[in-house]
Amino acid sequence: MSDNAKGLSLGVTWFEIALWKRILTAMVVGAILGSIWGPGAESIGWIGDLFIRLIRMIVVPLVFVTIVSGVVSMGDPSKLGSLGAKTLILYMLTTLIAITIGLVLAAIIQPGVGVDLTGAPASALQETIPLSERLISIVPENPFAALAEGNILAIIFFAILIGVSLLSIGEPGKPVADFMDASSEVVLRITHWIMEIAPFGVLALIARVTGAQGFESLLSAVVLAVTVLLACAAHLIIMHGVIIMHFMLKLSPVMFFRGARDAMLVAFSTSSSAATLPVSMSVAEENLGVRPLVASTVLPLGATINMDGTALYVGIVSVFAAQSFGIDLTLMDYLIMAGTTTLVSVGTAAVPSASLFLMAAVMATIGMTPDQIAVTVGFIFIIDRPLDMLRTVVNIAGDLSVSTAVANWEGEFDREIFDRPLKY
Repeated sequence: MSDNAKGLSLGVTWFEIALWKRILTAMVVGAILGSIWGPGAESIGWIGDLFIRLIRMIVVPLVFVTIVSGVVSMGDPSKLGSLGAKTLILYMLTTLIAITIGLVLAAIIQPGVGVDLTGAPASALQETIPLSERLISIVPENPFAALAEGNILAIIFFAILIGVSLLSIGEPGKPVADFMDASSEVVLRITHWIMEIAPFGVLALIARVTGAQGFESLLSAVVLAVTVLLACAAHLIIMHGVIIMHFMLKLSPVMFFRGARDAMLVAFSTSSSAATLPVSMSVAEENLGVRPLVASTVLPLGATINMDGTALYVGIVSVFAAQSFGIDLTLMDYLIMAGTTTLVSVGTAAVPSASLFLMAAVMATIGMTPDQIAVTVGFIFIIDRPLDMLRTVVNIAGDLSVSTAVANWEGEFDREIFDRPLKY
């Protein structure tokens, strides 16, 4: 066999391997490479940065054109109100359940007992965006500026207006509607191309994180890390696997997690809900049977306001800090933390380590001083990235679970696609 034939055969074999297997293999290789190479792994970090830039490049056009196309395809604008109400209620409910699971496990395991934070470096902490400011920003002063800045909530609002207006004018708007429909197919095709290089980007990202921090970074707070891991697993299994999939939708939890695995793996490596959005939309439509109307509206909204993993993490860290500083927490303190975290998580950006900016608001409600908060964040910052990777997986799984539920309730769900065997 000639060298060209061998190369072609190898290429075909590579693309025949299921994407999740390629990504998972890349993660393992990246972790080993980073452990051996150490800080030198930073030299290949640009490959991971390039991958993230590629998927962020496609986020804005993907969200805009798919929402406009989806709204036009529904035929009745009133359906949008029902879809939006169900989405918001379910997102807030899952976030509240997540923070409750985190607080309960933190109270039982007590990760902060016996931990001395006096030697931890203080770290400056930015304030979270006020909820009122977040709501006002939904209406863009300049839609083109919102598109350029990647303001997802403003883009969603503007795209919905465009879609509804196209529906209202009828036949004169058909050329624009057809253009948007074709554009959505174009950006989805580009998304598939980008995902084919995902394993290389994931390898570089994992190698850089492991090389810079190493696995030993978790040992300084092993009980806290274990608490976060258990809480993430519990929320995924109980909330999304048992309650939503099994009881509410009568669907197989195994089939759901199998269909969502590509997006969950990318979420783990990028630590960003926003960066994972194109992958989430792809697996929702192709693996989970969520039709474009729901996928194009529910998922971008979820990437912005649904922070199950973040809420869970902030609750655990707040209890950890209170235990470390000897602050006794009452039942009312736990209730206030749960409510505060659920609300302020809406103002958290969908970027790596964004939850560090949420902690100040929550810790202040239990009487912690600014100095204590700064010291806690300084301690957490050292181990935040590995834990951030875990909670981003929870965020993405939550987005996909809610979109599957809303699609079911709105008659926009394809059961055959959900149950279809995937390539292993």
